[in-house]
Amino acid sequence: MNILFVSLGCDKNLVDSEMMLGELTLAGHTIVNEEAQADAVIVNTCCFILDAKEESINTLLEYAEMKQQGEIRALIATGCLAQRYAKEIHEEIPEVDAVVGTAGFDRIVSVLENIESGAPEDALGDIHGPAICGKKRLLTTGGHYAYLKIAEGCDKRCTYCIIPSIRGSFRSVPMETLLKEATSLAEGGVKELILVAQETTVYGTDLYGRKALPELLEKLSRIEELSWIRLLYCYPEEIDEDLIAVMKKEPKICHYLDIPVQHADDYILQRMGRRTNRADLERIIATLRKEIPDICLRTTLITGFPGEEQKHFDSLKEFVEKMRFERLGVFAYSPEEDTVAAAMPCQVEDEVKEARRDEIMSLQQTIAFEKAEGMVGKTIPVLVEGRLVEDGVLIGRSYMDAPGVDGYVFIRTDRDIESGRIVSVVIEASNEYDLIGGLEDEFTE
Repeated sequence: MNILFVSLGCDKNLVDSEMMLGELTLAGHTIVNEEAQADAVIVNTCCFILDAKEESINTLLEYAEMKQQGEIRALIATGCLAQRYAKEIHEEIPEVDAVVGTAGFDRIVSVLENIESGAPEDALGDIHGPAICGKKRLLTTGGHYAYLKIAEGCDKRCTYCIIPSIRGSFRSVPMETLLKEATSLAEGGVKELILVAQETTVYGTDLYGRKALPELLEKLSRIEELSWIRLLYCYPEEIDEDLIAVMKKEPKICHYLDIPVQHADDYILQRMGRRTNRADLERIIATLRKEIPDICLRTTLITGFPGEEQKHFDSLKEFVEKMRFERLGVFAYSPEEDTVAAAMPCQVEDEVKEARRDEIMSLQQTIAFEKAEGMVGKTIPVLVEGRLVEDGVLIGRSYMDAPGVDGYVFIRTDRDIESGRIVSVVIEASNEYDLIGGLEDEFTE
């Protein structure tokens, strides 16, 4: 069967999509990119915030109409929205033949076969069972970088978050499975491995009774074909001396951390159910910058959380000015049903949330542009990702740039350099979030 696969949401969802794609191709199905060629459509949905939920629903409705018109024979909803709203999807979008949850996607082939045989059946699975892992993957990232999902679910239970309800409790993937998968990815051409989970820094606590991320990083660093290892989603309270030490010791580990702090006012942090206060955050950030002077720190913030008054927002803004994060994103608070925060009093009006988001982003833009200007004159390693023929430049990313969320480095050269190769680039200029430079071995004053 020809299958069009649509993957929405985060990079963790993308790993699930790649495992489903791998299983489908192993079973003899063909993945197509054009709607006109598709016999079936699979939509891997997201519902983390309202915008993601609306995108998932609208995508399902679009393909439901195609099925009504007889343009496709089967429609399957998978992922977070499917897990959370299986009953509602069947009721409101009857064109969906089957729903596959976050813990049932390893059954995607049998689900499709059941539809073909006229006996469709859902596959939700047990969101508290062992994490699905070790499946063949069909990479969708271009081949030179890949995500490695090291755990599933979360135990933090922040008051605004629905992840534990749709992905279950925290479950680490066994280390030997991860090492085997990483080796396979590297042998297939992957140069940059990006470790993801809802919370990477507590990896191993459920399986081994201890934080095993430093050990995992050391073993991944021994994979010869890998050049870079990048860490995302490190909760600040879990960053410890062992993690910092391995980042300093192992040259393949990018000096880059994604630390989702969400807010910096103690009152709001408490209402969010976070496990840090402002003093903790400032101490952790100061330690990281002292121990790893060239570290690039990314964070995400939420504005307009219930109870956030102007004084709390001013505290957050002052924190952003003081900390000067290299990378920062902001979301206006989105109330999610069945969360503690959604039922809290003192909900903030949408226009206030959004104005505060825009104010922080404007402030951060100034900081980011100044940081980019400060890179001029430095020589940095850059992973090549391709060529922009019309502009006569190579495009790549530095260790400071995670794919999809950060900036690029544009390299002025006529040489053809294959994607995945790391080259030394002398930075000559900046353009907002991006850097511009030339190859070190071609550079002349």
